Amino acid sequence: MATAYENSTDQSATSLVSGIVDDIQELVKQQLRLTRREIEAELRQAQQGAVMMASAAALLFIAAIVLCFAVAHLIHWATAPAGTDPASFPLWACYAAVGVVIAALGATLGCIARKMFKSISPLQNPATEALKDNVEWATNQR
Repeated sequence: MATAYENSTDQSATSLVSGIVDDIQELVKQQLRLTRREIEAELRQAQQGAVMMASAAALLFIAAIVLCFAVAHLIHWATAPAGTDPASFPLWACYAAVGVVIAALGATLGCIARKMFKSISPLQNPATEALKDNVEWATNQR
């Protein structure tokens, strides 16, 4: 009788240990999935920031072209004989106004994109830190 009792104790201890190991493996798998999802979210944010940065660069490029036209028209207006331009608001000033508005939009988008990029840290999130702690704990237990 005593041997049957010892076998059941050994068997239950073995099953308990294997259950604990299985649970730890499942927790690590879940932690890895969570970390992956958080990193994917950070990458999506980086992608949005890149699109905004590209849009800002395009707007600033267009603004530079328009402002170059404004300078050309300013030179033409400044060197034209008196009374040849009947418009009350010179053409160069129109180009300059449009160029400044476009440049302001581009600069605003650039600042927003820069802040988005600064807030991205895919390896510094709670799930990654928890995973590091779990791995450290598991390696120190042996």
